[in-house]
Amino acid sequence: MLSRIPGSVKSVGWSAFKDCTGLTGITISNGVTIIEGSAFEGCTSLTAIAIPDSVMDIKYNAFKYCTGLKEISISNGVTILDMSIFEGCTSLTAIAIPDSVTDIGGSAFNGCTGLTAITIPNSVTDIYDDAFYGCTSLTEITIPDGVTNIYNDVFYGCTSLEEITIPDNVKSVGQEAFFDCVSLKEITIPDGAT
Repeated sequence: MLSRIPGSVKSVGWSAFKDCTGLTGITISNGVTIIEGSAFEGCTSLTAIAIPDSVMDIKYNAFKYCTGLKEISISNGVTILDMSIFEGCTSLTAIAIPDSVTDIGGSAFNGCTGLTAITIPNSVTDIYDDAFYGCTSLTEITIPDGVTNIYNDVFYGCTSLEEITIPDNVKSVGQEAFFDCVSLKEITIPDGAT
């Protein structure tokens, strides 16, 4: 089943398509400005989605457990990747975060076991708890200079992660941030980090 949301619709409501397991594709037209929480949560057959530039806000759990989701394009207007936005999207292999994003919310990519690569832009300042928890296929990540805080459990259980460089601007690295990163061979931590 394919769906189209016209530009006359400004908001995709809370849980609007939650658990629509037969939904394979959706077109969100330019004009939509917000995707509310859990809007597409549990749409297990959804494989790809493009978010237009008109979208400024995507709320928590919006695409949580969309296990078939392989591709997503995020608009340049989005500033925060909210909590658990892509949690459990096990088929997602790569994602480009736009330069407009400043915060990666808690559990944003938690359990994205297929994720092998991610580009974090310099605009990001905070990576919150559990953001990449259990991303077992992630082998390398570059944390940009703009990041100042890496919170608790951010890379917990990233068992394939081999190398990471923490930039000089980072002021704090949270508890168990790299717990169970059994393949980690090299990590560089700046002198001023606490």
